Amino acid sequence: MTFGLDTFGDVTTTSDGGPVPQHQVLRDVVEQGVAADRAGVDHFSVGEHHRDDFAVSAPEVVLAAIAARTQRVTLGSAVTVLSSDDPVRVYERFATLDGISGGRAEIQVGRGSFVESFPLFGYDLADYDDLFEEKLDLLVRLRSEGPVTWTGRTRAPLDAARAWPTTERGALPVWVGVGGTPESVVRAARYGLPLMLAIIGGAPARFAPFVELYGRAVRQLHGDDAVVPPVGVHSPGFVADSDEAARDLLFPHFKANRDRIGAERGWPPMTRDDFEAEAASGALFVGSPQTVARRIADVVRTLGVQRFDLKYAHGPLPHEHLLRAVELYGTEVAPRVRALLTS
Repeated sequence: MTFGLDTFGDVTTTSDGGPVPQHQVLRDVVEQGVAADRAGVDHFSVGEHHRDDFAVSAPEVVLAAIAARTQRVTLGSAVTVLSSDDPVRVYERFATLDGISGGRAEIQVGRGSFVESFPLFGYDLADYDDLFEEKLDLLVRLRSEGPVTWTGRTRAPLDAARAWPTTERGALPVWVGVGGTPESVVRAARYGLPLMLAIIGGAPARFAPFVELYGRAVRQLHGDDAVVPPVGVHSPGFVADSDEAARDLLFPHFKANRDRIGAERGWPPMTRDDFEAEAASGALFVGSPQTVARRIADVVRTLGVQRFDLKYAHGPLPHEHLLRAVELYGTEVAPRVRALLTS
């Protein structure tokens, strides 16, 4: 069982409510990644967005800065929007990060729940599914780090082309982020790639059929003796010294972030009752280290997953509170979960 932290580089405020410019947010994310390594967190992942409420549009650059100041934490994207990127450049950028970090890079790819990158880079949303399907196929082929010949509809063909640099270990880990459709689960199984379930609302137990489907599909596609790759969970949460402090600190910032996105997607504003219900039994892991550890352990037992990544940054929640959450997650939550799972 491994434990990670995710951030989108949410644009924060100071403790007195003033805005923090994006260039400072980026430096703060680097400090949070360094703190995660120091606290013993296994994975630190940075999301890709192209909008004014998130500062990170180039995860690999941020991760390279973290790599230069850390020793052990795995560094990845959460997620790289592969549909609007080029698989060759994605592989080359992360292979470069892998070399800089001493073999600690990984890629998490997804179709993208935000669509700003599509018009920005000249892609048609009508091709949303085809873009991801073809580009994932090419990225998987590039993992061989040998000559690749490939033809598709969404980019120029390749004829015995190679991506550089190569990696010391011969291939980069690639996870597929899935929001909860059977087709996406089966696609990950078809390529034999680890599966990251984005559980961002509702009871996590409802994802148990997807975990079962993934294992069954891997064995059907690759043989009964096939080793099923790891399955992870990505969920929002926040850790503070007590349940009351965690919920009171998080709620206004979580609501600000949720309501802004919700206004774009037709969701009603979040109430405190909605927030408390998610914190009690839904997909929001917020509270003291004891509370968050207990809830994570319950989900791990229910779903049978091998990795849990907490999306710890939410809207304008100030940097100093995020640093404390990172410290508590690594030094208290993760050890408590491991103890609960072995007791």
